[in-house]
Amino acid sequence: MSKIEVNAIEPQCGTNLTIGASGDTITFPAGTTVVNSGTQTGFGRTGTVDWDTTPKTSTFSAVNGNGYFLNTTAGVITVNLPAGVAGNIISVADYAATWQTNNVTVTPNGTDKIGSLNSNALLNTQGQSVTFVYVDSTQGWINTMDSTSNVRGISPFINATGGTITESGDYKIHTFTGAGTFCVSSISPGPSGNPNSVDYLVVAGGGGGGGAVNDTVAMGGGGAGGYRESPGTATGSYTVSPLGVSPAAAITVSVTGYPIAVGGGGTGGGAAPAVTVPTSGINSTFSTIISTGGGNGTSRQTGPGVTPAGTGGSGGGGSWTTPAAAGNTPPVSPSQGNSGGALLSPPIQSGGGGGGAIAVGGTHPQNGGAGGAGATSSINATPTTRAGGGGGGGGYIDNATVTSGGAGGAGGGGAGGNSKPSTPGCGTAGTINTGGGGGGGGGQSGPAPNVNTVGGSGGSGIVIIRYRFQ
Repeated sequence: MSKIEVNAIEPQCGTNLTIGASGDTITFPAGTTVVNSGTQTGFGRTGTVDWDTTPKTSTFSAVNGNGYFLNTTAGVITVNLPAGVAGNIISVADYAATWQTNNVTVTPNGTDKIGSLNSNALLNTQGQSVTFVYVDSTQGWINTMDSTSNVRGISPFINATGGTITESGDYKIHTFTGAGTFCVSSISPGPSGNPNSVDYLVVAGGGGGGGAVNDTVAMGGGGAGGYRESPGTATGSYTVSPLGVSPAAAITVSVTGYPIAVGGGGTGGGAAPAVTVPTSGINSTFSTIISTGGGNGTSRQTGPGVTPAGTGGSGGGGSWTTPAAAGNTPPVSPSQGNSGGALLSPPIQSGGGGGGAIAVGGTHPQNGGAGGAGATSSINATPTTRAGGGGGGGGYIDNATVTSGGAGGAGGGGAGGNSKPSTPGCGTAGTINTGGGGGGGGGQSGPAPNVNTVGGSGGSGIVIIRYRFQ
């Protein structure tokens, strides 16, 4: 075998160079690298395309042998296929995983067909990639490869479902106004911070306000539901209340489901037509966080007699004959609430306000005591106040002067009932999904028999969870 060693081979004349003769086999030995720096012809294609890495964002005409990434984030796209020639090949791929929202229409040229029909094809699967090869005039363009697996990287930080989901910048907020599950499906390390930490706000149901039967003594307002929150530093440093301080901390989550309980409000006390004993609110829970329902206000019923104020997240308000109740029961740190308005000495007969998240229930020598104020947090991107105590009922005055009920505490507390000679007012209910306490019933002012008042029901609680998702 003869051997020629040269650095370059060029034609003796002209620009065409022929290597070997018809029927010869040209062999490149193992380990040889063949570099094509020009344009190939006559080799045919091997089922692949040359990908254009500049994404298309509007209608365009495809060129044989090319692949295109189609970005439909801003709207739909139409792909005009070239005239069909056997062996022609075109590929397209979903650039931003948005084809399920903004579709891609593939249009054949003239009378050409796509899968035996002279009509458009619609691509509407998220993450889809498709390769078309033109076969003949009978079938036209045939799809030879179709990927719908949507293989994409896992989003950094947390992916989760449950509740009503909203977004604020790089953060997702899950709001639960009833029972549900916060289900974490994946956690991927982010570039910094605590990728598996979530901030929270857990508010329990507020306590019911007290009612009265034929009584000159006004009744106490219901205490607010327990208010517990993390410091807010794990997910964007949003504004928290004074309760979001150490030792409160964000919750570390794992890939699992976390049952959520949202407590209902307690029932207001009353008498006619049936005796109703006021009840405390129901607990709300998320992971290791338990917020205790607010305590009921003092109440007087025919039959059961006096129902004392109840302890709870915040305590129920008292009356002339019955003391107020303590908040933050059972105790947690930081405190989840405050005590109700204290007992007043005779002849003061107005009801005390229920305790709130950041203040004790109020008292007043004539009008009912105001409910304790609730706390404000921006966990859901808007400053919102919750867990206000219910106002106490207005008091009895010997000269039949009308007195007003105590105002509900800021954050959903219901107002107390007024005190009128023959028609004392009932307490109003706490606002739903705030954990506000119900207002206490007003006392009967003057000698008008058989007048009953009813306390307002407590407002239901809420659970909010926030985390970084991108």
